[in-house]
Amino acid sequence: MDVLRPPLIRIGGRVYRKNLIQEQAFPHEEEEDFCAGPGDCADEPCDAFVVEETERGFQCRVEVPSPLYKYIIGKKGETKKRLETETRTSISIPKPGVEGEIVITGQQRSGVISARTRIDVLLDSFRKKQPFTHFLSFALNQPAIQEKFLQFKEEVLEKCSKDHGVSSSLFQNPAKLHLTLGTLVLLNEQEIQKACDLLQRCKEDFVDQITGGQPLTVEVAGVEYMNDDPAVTDVLYAKVHMKDGSDRLQMVADQLVERFVASGLMLKEWDRVKLHATVMNTLFRKDPTEERNNTMTGKSSFKERESFNGQNILKLFENFHFGEVQLDSVRLSQRFSSDASGYYATSGQL
Repeated sequence: MDVLRPPLIRIGGRVYRKNLIQEQAFPHEEEEDFCAGPGDCADEPCDAFVVEETERGFQCRVEVPSPLYKYIIGKKGETKKRLETETRTSISIPKPGVEGEIVITGQQRSGVISARTRIDVLLDSFRKKQPFTHFLSFALNQPAIQEKFLQFKEEVLEKCSKDHGVSSSLFQNPAKLHLTLGTLVLLNEQEIQKACDLLQRCKEDFVDQITGGQPLTVEVAGVEYMNDDPAVTDVLYAKVHMKDGSDRLQMVADQLVERFVASGLMLKEWDRVKLHATVMNTLFRKDPTEERNNTMTGKSSFKERESFNGQNILKLFENFHFGEVQLDSVRLSQRFSSDASGYYATSGQL
């Protein structure tokens, strides 16, 4: 990282610098603590959260999912103690596994504000290290699409099985074919409900207006690869576009992601959503549960992946037609799950 241009974190309408820290792993211990310097964030105005005046001073409540408590506590409680000492506050945290609010109390309003700001920075930093739990998706597992996908798989294995790395284990489960719009880290029922509520508001605010309240008819045709060299491919995907040539699907996808990013439920990754349906992925070679070790933030098992040579597949199936499908709902899908149809379990949908 360029120390003169540190990454910026946006929290509650404010922008904070994230300074370089050294992380060290401690076996069987909580993760190393992270804390801003004594002078950072102190005595600044508070308009992003509520600080209440009490008989004994001031207090502020923070809604925090229980899996993140440990990052506020730190190794052997060091982070919590340091925050309390440097801000002259008391920080009350619910018991592990119990959902509730972290309560910050102190005699000085500025100290409570400083502690709250530092906790927000901590939570934002460590939330980004969590593997995603849910994603917004369009299901592409209609019977006709599944049938064509299985034909694609059979022909690829028949014609390209001798190409380096190509095997049956690379292919997507046909019941789970989908378009991913964006990924989310939802760590408790309250956050899941918040995402479901936002999805419904999106339907009312703009989705129905764009779609006219009707399903979107799309064509799934042609294949493309993610990386720069088709001879070293990790992900091969089917291309998706509106049958009428319009950009309504792209508009729905982009505006959904924009709204979820603005709410803080999703991180912005790209300027536009890349509409694609994964059909082959080298992550599928190993047990899917091992994908839990991968995160969107860099702790990747990329070195364990064995790429495949996709050159012949791209030439032979460049225009393969998987079929047409009507998209009538966006789903909040749960990762590593299945419903009765074999698709991902749905926490909510519009």
